[in-house]
Amino acid sequence: MYASECSKIVQKYEFITYKANFALNAISMKAHILQETNWKDTENKQYKVAILPWGATEAHNLHLPYGTDTILAERVAADAAAIANANGADAIVLPSIAYGVNSGQMEVKLCMNINPSTQTALLRDILYVLENHSIDKLLIINAHGGNAFQPIIRELSLEFPDTIMAAINWWVVCKPEEFFDEPGDHAGELETSAMMTVSPELVLPLNQAGNGNEKHFKIEGFRKKWAWTPRRWVYITEDTGVGNPKRASAEKGKVFIDACTEKIAEFILDFSKVKEEKDLYEK
Repeated sequence: MYASECSKIVQKYEFITYKANFALNAISMKAHILQETNWKDTENKQYKVAILPWGATEAHNLHLPYGTDTILAERVAADAAAIANANGADAIVLPSIAYGVNSGQMEVKLCMNINPSTQTALLRDILYVLENHSIDKLLIINAHGGNAFQPIIRELSLEFPDTIMAAINWWVVCKPEEFFDEPGDHAGELETSAMMTVSPELVLPLNQAGNGNEKHFKIEGFRKKWAWTPRRWVYITEDTGVGNPKRASAEKGKVFIDACTEKIAEFILDFSKVKEEKDLYEK
C-alpha cells in the first residue's frame, strides 16, 4: 500500500515537472531560429526571408575568443529577425557558418580558412534547399572582414535567377566613429565592446589584451586603400589585433549593437515585402 502511494506521488511529481519544463521550453524556444524550432512549427509556415549568419574562426588579439565573428553574427541576426518578425517579416534564421576566408592568417595558430570557391559551393547547396521550399530571398549577415560576398552573389544569381540575394556587413550599418573613440579594424574597441555586451564571460580582462598596434603598408596606394592586396597578418600585428581595445565597454557595445540591429530589422522587413526583383527599384 505504502509503495503504491509513493509510486502515485512520484508519477504526479514527474507529470508536474514535465509540464513545467514544457512551459519553460516554450518560453525559451525561439521559433524564428531554425536551430531551436521544430517541424511542428515550420511544417505549414511559409517563410519570406532566410537569414544566414556568417562569421569566421580566427584569433582576436589576446583577449577575445576565436568565435567572435560568428557569435556577433548570430546575435545580430537573431535579434534583428525577432524585431522584423514582430511586424510580419516571416524570416527564419539559418544555422550560422563559422568558417571564413582567412588566407592571410595561415601562420596564426588555428585560424581556420575556407576559400571563396568553398563559400560559393556552400551557398549553392543552401540556395537549392531554399528554392525547393519556395523561399526566394536570402540575406547574409556577415561579421568577418575577409568574407566578400558580392562576386559570389553575382555568380549564383545566374544559377538561381528567382532568388534575391543580399549581404550586410553588420558593423558598418551605423558609423562606428560616432560610437567609439577608436573603433579599430580587428579586435579593437568596437569588437571588444560588442563582445562585452553579447558574451562577457568569454572576454578576458582588458589588462591582458594587446595594444593592437598595426604596421601599415609603405606604398601610398595600399596605405590609402585605393590599391588593394591581401594583408599578411604576421607582418602587420604582433598580437593578432588591429586597433586598441583599451577604451572598450559593454555600454558602448550595447548602444552600437542595438542601433545596428534596429536598422537591420527595418531592412529585413522591407526586404520581406519584395515580391520580385523589379520591386527593388523606384518606379
